[in-house]
Amino acid sequence: MAKKKDRKYLWVILPVCLFLHTSAQTTTPLSTVFLSPVAAPPDSTRPVRCIVGKIGIQGNRKTKDYIITRELSFKQGDTITLSQLVTAFRTAHDRLINTHLFNEVILYVQNFSGYIVDVQIDVKERWYIFPVPYFKPVDRNFTAWSQKHYSFSRVNYGGKFTHYNFTGRNDNLTAWLITGYARQFELYYNQPYADRSLKHGFGFGVNYIAQKELDVRTVNNQQGFINSDTIPYTGRYLSEQLSFSARYFYRPRLKVRHTLNFTLASVRIDSAVTVWNPHYLNNDRRKVVYPQLTYTLNYTDVDYVSYPLKGIIFETSLTRRGIDKDMDLWLLSTRLVRSWPLARKLWFGVENINALKGPLSQPFYNQGLIGYGDMYIRGLDRYVIDGTAGGIVRNTLFRELVNFNIPITQSGSHDHIPFRIYATVFSDYGYAYNRDFKANSLVNRMLYTGGVGIDIVTFYDLSFKFDYSFNQLGQNGLFLHIRNDF
Repeated sequence: MAKKKDRKYLWVILPVCLFLHTSAQTTTPLSTVFLSPVAAPPDSTRPVRCIVGKIGIQGNRKTKDYIITRELSFKQGDTITLSQLVTAFRTAHDRLINTHLFNEVILYVQNFSGYIVDVQIDVKERWYIFPVPYFKPVDRNFTAWSQKHYSFSRVNYGGKFTHYNFTGRNDNLTAWLITGYARQFELYYNQPYADRSLKHGFGFGVNYIAQKELDVRTVNNQQGFINSDTIPYTGRYLSEQLSFSARYFYRPRLKVRHTLNFTLASVRIDSAVTVWNPHYLNNDRRKVVYPQLTYTLNYTDVDYVSYPLKGIIFETSLTRRGIDKDMDLWLLSTRLVRSWPLARKLWFGVENINALKGPLSQPFYNQGLIGYGDMYIRGLDRYVIDGTAGGIVRNTLFRELVNFNIPITQSGSHDHIPFRIYATVFSDYGYAYNRDFKANSLVNRMLYTGGVGIDIVTFYDLSFKFDYSFNQLGQNGLFLHIRNDF
């Protein structure tokens, strides 16, 4: 009797083939599930349940098996329905891609044996070692560099060595030696999975940077630089910074990460800086040594973290910088990214970033807000807006235009370069509150812009964004943003 019952369920299960295959660079969840059109028996009212058997992994020459299985929401021996397995394959694929370790990930059912389902995971690893020359303008974006006539005297160059999977446990080792416009030495190591439970990790680093040119004030909503080569009786560098850092990572669940970062920093500025801006540091100081402690909570559940089109990212951090009146800053920041599919090849996304600093009166050293890092407004690329409280909202409508691959070699892991091109329509808003430095016209007022653009997304998390923007000042122009999370 038991054999007849087994045959009844095998009649449903055997024709079912689950197959998921997408590239790391396709920025939408292209999870594909093929189910044979076989109807369940009339008396089969409950979903068929199966047991996860062996989990095989192939293609990971460097990455440890347990780093891959750590991203799965199921394990060997779990009882699961076929529909749940399909969902688990999709989410596992996205998480494995978001580790930045693989070019491609394939999850599928290898074998059925009664109620037991064997799962196979095939991966194509990225290149992890990058000993490459370093060449980068010192300005914050291409628009700012163009205002300096693309001068090569404003370029840093040198060598950069990075290993993105040093021991096969998704640990990063970075060493930089930079010269040219500034001098910089940087050494960092992060090991996010240091214990057997793969929940705890650590990191440490040291960084030294010496600058001949320094942004000492904001004039007409733009950075005001001074250069040691053009000012008599100055030292060789206007600013020198040295810092040591130590980090602790905790990832209790698949979507949640906690980070605690402690830094001990020293900042020294030339006397010329205080002449141009007596409020660059507190109390007219020329040297400050301070500790900094930052706690960060991150929740990530998106299809592709470098270019999300579906899902949510939420991050908040609390920073304490300094312990006395020479450096006294509390910083609370939040970042929310939310994206939805609207129709086939059509998505809408919102990104909101906020920051609150206390006390509200801060030296120029702690004033940077809109126009720095990810906190920018498209269409105001030429400007910076300082402040101690504020936020921005970026709204974007995405429409996929083309999606294609260019074959390059016969290499197993790098046999093609994927491209995905989107047309975008956007509108941005922002506000920056500044109690002490009110001379610039963009502080303490609502900011809004809009425009259209073309985004090109390719391998190694690289994206090029060409935006034609309009702002409330009556200005317009074409701007380029390049992002690479790898």
